[in-house]
Amino acid sequence: MPGVEPLLAIAEITATELTLFAAAGFLVGALGDLIIDGLWIGLKLRALSGKTRSETAIEDLRPTVRPGRHAVFVPAWQEAGVIGTMLETTGWRFAGQDYRLFVGCYANDPDTIAEARAVAARQPNIRVVINSQPGPTTKADCLNTLYQMLVAEERRTEIRFKSVILHDAEDLVHPSEIPLFDAMIEHHALVQIPMVPLPDPRSRWIAGHYCDEFAEAHGKDLVVRAALRAGVPSAGVGCAIRRDILQKIAEERGGAPFHPDSLTEDYELGLTVAERGGSGRFVRVREEQGSGLIAIHSHFPATLGAAVRQKTRWVQGIALYGWERLGWHRGWADFGMRLRDRSSILAALILSAAYLAMALAFALLLVSLATPYTLPVLSEGLMLLLQINAVLLAWRLMVRGFFTGKTYGWMEGLLAIPRAVIGNIIAMMAARRAMTGYLFAPRDRPPQWDKTDHIFPEIAEAP
Repeated sequence: MPGVEPLLAIAEITATELTLFAAAGFLVGALGDLIIDGLWIGLKLRALSGKTRSETAIEDLRPTVRPGRHAVFVPAWQEAGVIGTMLETTGWRFAGQDYRLFVGCYANDPDTIAEARAVAARQPNIRVVINSQPGPTTKADCLNTLYQMLVAEERRTEIRFKSVILHDAEDLVHPSEIPLFDAMIEHHALVQIPMVPLPDPRSRWIAGHYCDEFAEAHGKDLVVRAALRAGVPSAGVGCAIRRDILQKIAEERGGAPFHPDSLTEDYELGLTVAERGGSGRFVRVREEQGSGLIAIHSHFPATLGAAVRQKTRWVQGIALYGWERLGWHRGWADFGMRLRDRSSILAALILSAAYLAMALAFALLLVSLATPYTLPVLSEGLMLLLQINAVLLAWRLMVRGFFTGKTYGWMEGLLAIPRAVIGNIIAMMAARRAMTGYLFAPRDRPPQWDKTDHIFPEIAEAP
């Protein structure tokens, strides 16, 4: 095959170099994950020895010294399909508790306004707030509008709120989260409880991969992050910020605590609180020993396009725009965690190289089976690197399956292993879209709320 030999040589070199790049990158990332795994195992061993407790029942918390009123912020743009049910459900789940719920709408979204006002007419704790600008702006801008209404409410009632709790229009809230926040916010500037995505039988692979990622992130990663006293990023839902801390940030920013052009205002808020010396706490607390976690439940995108759009916003906001605004931090724990947060673009590049190398290797294998062509022999060093990575990959998949199985049962834990491929594909597509959008976005125009369609859980109780 004299005419094909140069092409085969190029394919061999390309596959080898891509394999080396991907293997080296995977090794570095896997070692970082292994450190987090080891720290989590250490925390669990300390808990088993009685030195610490990673999961506490709510009655074991320090009692509330000064019970207070809490503000719940729910930004809503084109949420007519879920906002009514969400507000109704939240109303009966929070019944008898001292709170005010502020739902932010836009004048050019009359359907959402109508649904919200219909529920507000029956529930005196709800305040429907109309943004002065037409939608969509950003969720951060909507939250700033809600903050201004909170300030006006305090002046009118002469009652100061104790905290601000963030939720989305598709959230199934937990009845005990306000008592938990009421107790914890006296000792911490920010308190985050777990988010538990709901499995979607119609989308076991795409929506299901969110279950896997959050089970590990909120079962291990944030636990370690809080133990290291690194800044705890808010998940945007199931998060309470102490009122005085939010006011200090607002005063620094001309009355708006959230950056109006931020795509991930929740993530940035948690790190901003930490930079100002406020302690953030991620808590896995149960109503009583042996019962379920006090957590937030919701459905996540069930289609490929919606998942890619959502993760594009996360990548842009955290790895790109967040880097611009927040920079780095001097503390080694915070620096390491920010580096980990912002590695998504590089991780996607490494994954792309790995899959391309696999495709080239498979093509060369087919050629070798059909022709006299002989596959090249990899060097001993590269073979050793691949063997080490194979062991680390097996461990990584086992850890992912363990945390998914712990939350959703052993069957979902097994499915988490092949679902990792789906997560990789979505991550690569989102990283490419995020990088393109970041590089070619007009700098003189603020970003807009690139939201996905939501559905509200049909169940009355969390699983």
